[in-house]
Amino acid sequence: MNKKMKLNPLKIGIFTVLAFFAMTLNAQDQRPLVTIDEEDISVDEFMYVYKKNNVQGEVVDKKSVNEYLDLFINFKLKVKEAEETGLDTVQALTDELAGYRTQLAEPYFVDETIIDELLTEAYERKKVALRASHILIRVGPNAMPADTMDAYLKVINALERIKKGEDFAAVAKDVSEDPSAKERKNPRGENMIPGNGGDLGYFTVFDMVYQFENGAYNTVLGEVSAPVRSDFGYHIIYVTDRIPAQGSMEVAHLFLKIPEKSTKADSANVKSRIDSLYNRIENGEEYNDLVKEYSDDKGSATRGGMLPKFEVNRMVPQFIQAISLLPDSGDISQPVLTSYGWHIIQLKHKTGIPQFEDVKAELTKRLKKDKRSQKSREVIVTDIKKEYGFKEHEEALETVYKIIDSTIYKGQWKVPEGENLNDAVCTLGDKIYSQKELAQYIEEHQSIGQNENFNEYVNKEFKVFSDEKCKEYEDSNLERKYPEFKAIMKEYHDGILLFELTNQKIWSFAGQDSVGLHNYYNEHKNDFKWETRLDATLYTIKDTSYVNKARTLANDGLGPDEIKKQINNDSLTVVFVESKKYSKGDNDVIDGIKWKKGMSDNIQKKGNTVFVVVHKKLPATHKSFDEARGLITAGYQEYLEKEWIIELRAKYPVVIHEEVLSTLAE
Repeated sequence: MNKKMKLNPLKIGIFTVLAFFAMTLNAQDQRPLVTIDEEDISVDEFMYVYKKNNVQGEVVDKKSVNEYLDLFINFKLKVKEAEETGLDTVQALTDELAGYRTQLAEPYFVDETIIDELLTEAYERKKVALRASHILIRVGPNAMPADTMDAYLKVINALERIKKGEDFAAVAKDVSEDPSAKERKNPRGENMIPGNGGDLGYFTVFDMVYQFENGAYNTVLGEVSAPVRSDFGYHIIYVTDRIPAQGSMEVAHLFLKIPEKSTKADSANVKSRIDSLYNRIENGEEYNDLVKEYSDDKGSATRGGMLPKFEVNRMVPQFIQAISLLPDSGDISQPVLTSYGWHIIQLKHKTGIPQFEDVKAELTKRLKKDKRSQKSREVIVTDIKKEYGFKEHEEALETVYKIIDSTIYKGQWKVPEGENLNDAVCTLGDKIYSQKELAQYIEEHQSIGQNENFNEYVNKEFKVFSDEKCKEYEDSNLERKYPEFKAIMKEYHDGILLFELTNQKIWSFAGQDSVGLHNYYNEHKNDFKWETRLDATLYTIKDTSYVNKARTLANDGLGPDEIKKQINNDSLTVVFVESKKYSKGDNDVIDGIKWKKGMSDNIQKKGNTVFVVVHKKLPATHKSFDEARGLITAGYQEYLEKEWIIELRAKYPVVIHEEVLSTLAE
């Protein structure tokens, strides 16, 4: 289901009650305590109910056991009736139960320990920013074995060159398949963009794919990693710096651009100018004034050089390195050379790393969106495969490779008719999954990249297909493996049925049975009575200067609306009025005055002045049908339920095994 289902509040109440009627998880006493319509109910099932409803350690006495047994039997009779009337086969109710089951099963496919470990790992990595370079040899995550081996041999060859002393950047420019490593043509002009030699700059947690992030954070500063496999291919990672994470940064800069196609003399001239400006700042000249006058970044110069907020992965590494050396707001860096030119940076603010509890929600949110969140699911699927003896038949995939054609690029591929696709692609427990099932899955889910190889695509879809089948297989065994899951599903099953049947027989019926409600009212009029009441109007005045005026107007016989009209205005509400028939306990002011016609004295309450105009004292009387409708409906529902229980006990024979019952209480 795509949407989370929410329980009706009445159903929540029903399920809360049913929690007490769940099956015991550790059966010990299977003696029949009660037989309802020839169906035995064990001591265990009842005692589980009884013990959950009583304080642990209390003596099990005969009276309480008998009382709970009576309630328990009534519950079982209602469930029996719901099943006998076929409510458990109604499509809307079975769909509702299936939706709840999907939600209840979810925790069995998530390893919370792994999620907690990933959350802790993410926070620890958030404390550190890395700078690293890499060499990439591309190979898809579902590549054929020969292609995978070819890529692996290439990356091993590059690693051997580095181990023998070759410069990492030089090897990256030579063999890396990351385009940024090599010099390349600038699409915006004639100049070439110099290669970065694999330098990725600074990054922290969630900035890179998880496999690469793992490889980087597990590599010692100044060393080169073994080959690391990600969805992009094989990487060799060279960690060149580790700094405390800076968090979100705000800085200003004074920028001098180095012209394109500049000569050494041009570059030296810019360097001389930036040094001169730095010395002037050191000698006390205002940073902002120099920025406005000399900075080549005209967009930021008018703002004193202020740049938008950024984090470590959003700025060139030389910039980040310089900021990491500025501990306090207002500190100014020495001139910094980047690929753009020379900068003098002033730190405005950096957040650093907040406490774990302050970022836990944000980290959890990012974790759920990140591919690493699949790690928990992958562990579960691996365990399922191991438990049920999953076996993949690689040779059977060859046939599936051959039946894929170019129509799949348009999303129009169909499983060929008449093709023999009966061989198993995998087995799990007592299940066999055929080539045809995999092919049908591919037809239903076809989504292939324009440059993706057919065989790699089939491998990718087979992994998803087999993982889904593992989850489905485990899902079908949850009730067998986990008694607590079986018990809670029983609760939801009975709760849905009981809610629907009770709604039909009691709640909705009572509300619509006008004749029955009036008859019940006439037979129980003495149950719906007003005690002595006071017909009165209570005035609350917020400004004491208006009290006398309000009392005078009330004494002159003006009604509440006219009094409010004469005192209140559009911008000021001074007088608040409440007129009703008060019972004892409705209002402490009313309770505290004499119940006789007239006007009370002024009473101070919560900084306001209150007085009461008593109209008359009303004697005790019967409530009208409309006044008591809610109470009548509730009483009628209770009456109907009692009658229903009598009917059910007559319909389904109940036998209490007294010899067993006598052994349960002292």
